[in-house]
Amino acid sequence: MSHWADASPDDDDAEESFVRPYTITHGRTASVRDDLTLITVIATVVPDGRPGDRGLQPEHRQILQQCRTPVALAEVAAGLNLPVAVTKILVDDLITLERVTARPPLAVAVGQEPDMTLLQAVKDALLRL
Repeated sequence: MSHWADASPDDDDAEESFVRPYTITHGRTASVRDDLTLITVIATVVPDGRPGDRGLQPEHRQILQQCRTPVALAEVAAGLNLPVAVTKILVDDLITLERVTARPPLAVAVGQEPDMTLLQAVKDALLRL
């Protein structure tokens, strides 16, 4: 899968269409929420496939599918092959629609030391970006 940033402005290849992030976010450049971080855990509330999915963009549907099991925001961005800032906006949309929940990792939430396995997974996801 090609990344949108790899496209040259002069590329006019009909086989591969690149959608710019501002198109996906309807021109928004920042999430309304300021509590979404790279290690925020995102989870789908209601399984996708219900009638309300018709108004969602394909990227929203991908997030719902990817977050059936809780996933860090950085991993969601890597799975979508989109910048984290764009992913935050899309996740914010789904939070507003009550389709996903967002929470800090459990270790951070209860004041314990961070889980090194989780930190390594976040690092690996960032490297894939």
